[in-house]
Amino acid sequence: MLTSLKIENVAIIESAAIEFGCGLNVLTGETGAGKSIVIDSINAILGERTSRDIIRTGAQSAKVYAVFEDVNAKVRKFLDENGIDCEDGVLIINRTLSREGKNVCRLNGAPVTVSMLREIGSELIDIHGQHDNQALLSPEKHCGFVDSFAGNAEIIADYREKYGRLCEVRSKLKKLTTDESSKSQRIDFLTYQIDELEKAEITPGERDELKARKTLINNSQKVIESLNVAYEALKADGAGIDMITDAESEISDASAYMEALGEASEKITDIRYELEDIAETVRDAMSEVDFDQSELEEIDERLDLLYRLSKKYGNTEEEMLEYLETAKTELDNIAFSEEKVKELQKQEKEALAETEAAAKKLTESRKAAGEKLSEAICSELEFLDMPNVRFVVKCDDIGLTENGKDEIEFLISANVGEEPKPLAKIASGGELSRIMLAIKNVLAEADGVDTMIFDEIDTGVSGRAAQKIAMKLRSASKGRQVICVTHLAQIAAQGDVHLYISKSVSDGKTYTNIKSLIEEDRVAEIARIMGGMEITKLQLESAREMLRNAGNI
Repeated sequence: MLTSLKIENVAIIESAAIEFGCGLNVLTGETGAGKSIVIDSINAILGERTSRDIIRTGAQSAKVYAVFEDVNAKVRKFLDENGIDCEDGVLIINRTLSREGKNVCRLNGAPVTVSMLREIGSELIDIHGQHDNQALLSPEKHCGFVDSFAGNAEIIADYREKYGRLCEVRSKLKKLTTDESSKSQRIDFLTYQIDELEKAEITPGERDELKARKTLINNSQKVIESLNVAYEALKADGAGIDMITDAESEISDASAYMEALGEASEKITDIRYELEDIAETVRDAMSEVDFDQSELEEIDERLDLLYRLSKKYGNTEEEMLEYLETAKTELDNIAFSEEKVKELQKQEKEALAETEAAAKKLTESRKAAGEKLSEAICSELEFLDMPNVRFVVKCDDIGLTENGKDEIEFLISANVGEEPKPLAKIASGGELSRIMLAIKNVLAEADGVDTMIFDEIDTGVSGRAAQKIAMKLRSASKGRQVICVTHLAQIAAQGDVHLYISKSVSDGKTYTNIKSLIEEDRVAEIARIMGGMEITKLQLESAREMLRNAGNI
């Protein structure tokens, strides 16, 4: 569970340290005080996308630091697979965002990517945001809820692998079964391209060699003069090599009487051999520089041809040769298309059968899960003051798609005698809140996430329904940590931990303050939620009664 959260320079929070506890943690405060900033900060350490706009005015970076204790087996497995230590089940997450856009993320001190944060974050916390209720109105989202409840990840992965193979085979088949006119035109075009490239007899690195030869030819006079001078300096009578030879002879004679000169004698002999080799190299180079005007013209023509071909077939010789092989392969495929079509049709039949079987398995899993999910949600909604509700998971066959062949939609009937209809047509804001709470509670039992966060799950709810939601949140928190941002006194009173968020202005700057409430401070805050600006004795007594009934006073 999440035990502590430290926030620095995030929006109007300059610095805050929050300690969370087991059970139900409630966050209350005036609108705009910074409750949503706390949720945004938690989202940040879970790897969600953030903007530099969250950095507090005047600061260069924003930092969020979170500590989780007793993390679950999935989290430990992820850390182990990535070589990250997790002593005693403690996980520390740091994330820093700078104005330059740089993200620095760490898990127990080890640097990680934002995507890794997001992956592990999904196993740590399930967050229900203020606008997530709207996801219930979109049937496209409903299939994800069912798959999550069913644990269909492996079945979906297997299906998508087979579906991808089917699409690949069909794509190849489509290319081969074009009309005869297009096929004939394509054959002519490919034949022309292949002939042009083969006649060119391109070799890798050819242009670089030609350009180097052209540069040498254009500077041949200078090169020849330099080589002549060098050769004369080495081989002319009485020049370099002759002088070295004389010196070698004298040192050799002297070394017969001085052992110290033995090494020098060997070295000067080596030098003479090297100079002889150099002289031969210079002489050979002089012969290479010899050319006529026709060679330069041939080089220019060749470079011009390669340039024109590169505009059509690839920038480099390697790319042009690769294009040639691709064209040959395509021409072969067309030439032997009848045989290949038959082979691909056979592959398509096999791939279709495998895909249909995988789709059937996925559909069966979804339908079975849909029935169980419907029963579980109806049970939850009955507790949440919707006693006559019928919640139906409809599953229609829409043919093979990337996500299977099922179109799933949630239908609901809130009153006896009414046929179930799409949520968007009949569910009120308060009903959506309760349905989402029911779904989240049921899914939490299935996926084993240790912490659930609800940001204003009480939207559109009051009275008896609000009390039921409060009791359900309290009940849910018995098996896991629940953190809830609320504006309802009924929910606030149920909290095992009550955090009050307020803001103040000092020296022209706005500051957010976070305080853990106990005893009379908590009574006063619940009374404020109930009554507004002026708090009466009756409201204070009502607040005490609510806390007393919840066992929190």
